[in-house]
Amino acid sequence: MSTIIDRAEVIVTSPDRNFVTLKLTTADGLTGLGDATLNGRELAVVAYLREHVVPLLIGSDASRIEDTWQFLYRSAYWRRGPVTMAAIASVDMALWDIKGKAAGMPVYQLLGGASRNGLMAYGHASGKELPELFDSIRAHQEQGYRAIRVQTGVPTLKAIYGIAAQGADVGDATVRYDHEPARRGAKPVEEDWDTRAYLNHLPGVFEAVRNEFGPDLPLLHDGHHRMTPIQAARLGKDLEPYDLFWLEDCTPAENQEALRLVRQHTTTPLAIGEIFNTVWDFKDIIRDQLIDYVRGAVTHMGGISPLKKTLDYAAMYQIKSGMHGPTDISPVGMAAAMHLGLSIHNFGIQEYMRHGAKTDQVFEQSFTWIDGYLHPGHQPGLGVELDVDEAGKYPYEQAYLPYNRLLDGTVHDW
Repeated sequence: MSTIIDRAEVIVTSPDRNFVTLKLTTADGLTGLGDATLNGRELAVVAYLREHVVPLLIGSDASRIEDTWQFLYRSAYWRRGPVTMAAIASVDMALWDIKGKAAGMPVYQLLGGASRNGLMAYGHASGKELPELFDSIRAHQEQGYRAIRVQTGVPTLKAIYGIAAQGADVGDATVRYDHEPARRGAKPVEEDWDTRAYLNHLPGVFEAVRNEFGPDLPLLHDGHHRMTPIQAARLGKDLEPYDLFWLEDCTPAENQEALRLVRQHTTTPLAIGEIFNTVWDFKDIIRDQLIDYVRGAVTHMGGISPLKKTLDYAAMYQIKSGMHGPTDISPVGMAAAMHLGLSIHNFGIQEYMRHGAKTDQVFEQSFTWIDGYLHPGHQPGLGVELDVDEAGKYPYEQAYLPYNRLLDGTVHDW
């Protein structure tokens, strides 16, 4: 059996949003898929792959996953960064997909087998005001979610991150904002922000949610990098009575010392890392036990191989996984996360937003969603195949994530 790669294709498609997929084919006809999507900067990864990586893959041995990863990472000299690591991630995923098909096994079996029966996932409930938020929480419970992220509107603010009902207020009203905040168009949409109003409003929302839904429902919240360290510390402390599963991205993660200040003031669990790219971003905050959940994405962290090493390191400190999984991770990237999550011992929870119907037609998937638990399925490899003809119906459309301005016009973290 020949495992030599003789074809590599970079496929860009935009069914419900833009996706970048690498498809590798070996001389004996085995194929592997990898997710290279970088939301709002997709074509930068396309160029990196087509111009710099694909020429290096032709004629190489698909069975040498670790060697290929190290070669692509170290031979470039200019390391790390979201564009480089998303490109390398797509190669790593595709090679694991091929190896699974060659072995006749799902990838999780190659990673050591299942450590659990399924992956608990959380969904994204939101509402401008409490009645709408309560309806969204109930709808997610009806869909089977056992844990729910709560995002809420703030009085005086027109549009902020994470509120599905605001989709018709800004930009293209046809965009399913609950599934993809990136707007198609030539410029990013401007949203507004006021941290003081947010900090004053949010604890009352969680009090109301707990009063309505009781103490046992795991609740999560995403601060989305918008607070200073001391503001994040205040919020974590204010939310302690409502027993959050986690507070995510409470302050910009680049300043890792900031998490030490937050940790000193609150016992609310912290989740960080969806914008990180390598284990070096996590090294100190794992070692110093400044977080509770690793939010790294397989797509953004260079693939299955390096993220597994990062999570094995985190396990030494009883820190668990909380892999990034909204719809800017393609079905290929989500499948990779599921296989990894099923196999590791320190799995925590998986973010899961359902892709749209068009995306599900482009990507044929084998995963299951039963009683609040995900499972990647039992097909060899990752269990996802791409319908090239269907993908061709949806050409790339320029899209940007929104950005924030404060009341005085200052650009702020979104």
